Amino acid sequence: PHKELHQRALTRTSSKNTGEDKHEYESNKKNNKRITLGGVTMAQPLKPKTIAMFDVDGTLTVPRKTANKETLDFIRSLRKTCAVAIVGGSDYGKICEQLGPDFEKEVDYLFSENGLVAYKDGEMIAKQSFLKFLGEEKLQTFLNFVLKYIADLEIPQKRGTFIEFRNGMLNVSPIGRNCSQEERDNFEKFDETANVRKTMVETLRKEFADYGLTYSIGGQISFDVFPNGWDKTYSLQFVEKDGFEEIHFFGDKTYKGGNDYEIFESAKTIGHTVTSPEDTVKQVTESIINA
Repeated sequence: PHKELHQRALTRTSSKNTGEDKHEYESNKKNNKRITLGGVTMAQPLKPKTIAMFDVDGTLTVPRKTANKETLDFIRSLRKTCAVAIVGGSDYGKICEQLGPDFEKEVDYLFSENGLVAYKDGEMIAKQSFLKFLGEEKLQTFLNFVLKYIADLEIPQKRGTFIEFRNGMLNVSPIGRNCSQEERDNFEKFDETANVRKTMVETLRKEFADYGLTYSIGGQISFDVFPNGWDKTYSLQFVEKDGFEEIHFFGDKTYKGGNDYEIFESAKTIGHTVTSPEDTVKQVTESIINA
């Protein structure tokens, strides 16, 4: 509820300033005031102090599928109105598989692994290390426990790559990331009632309570493990530093335990829960473009 009130208040403020913003934008164009982002020179956006941040799976794409042309064109055109950032839990390679090669050059910011690997204007500006945080001994203890736990699981299917080691986090998948799309879909439906991931996360929280780790369920088949505070709110430091005053976040897993929850609930953002890429376009249009 507090997010909705906060959002309505800011929407009213935005509406008041729309005329001023348009005047400023036209003035910038007339006076040739331009900015360069990701190698592309363009007029300063209509709302230079506003940024729209987007989750990937379930927000800009169907989970693990590539984004459609209409959604990508919308994101590119949105940069005429405000700054745009992508903040995904996946690594850089997977995000670019879904959105397009070198996509960090298509937007103002791209934050992979929740912002633990950060790009601005097409260039990497920061990178964190899960290994350095935890240390080899603790890491191996954790990995051994996870693998033994998965070995004892009784689920309809198991494939391969149960743990994916990323720069700033681990991704754990009970079925294994090598499963097919059909197997992904089947596991997701199975997990809705079996709560395989939820139960596993609860077990890990108790077993490794002193490790300072957060567990975040995302996508269809897995959950992320990272140090406390290294959730998607980690990415906010980079946009705050650049002076954005109105930060919108759009994501689908905004419930407690979902990988969009912390940034959605943050007092620094205006959170929007979306259900599909089409719903994302609709909500962005209503809350930013037409506000």
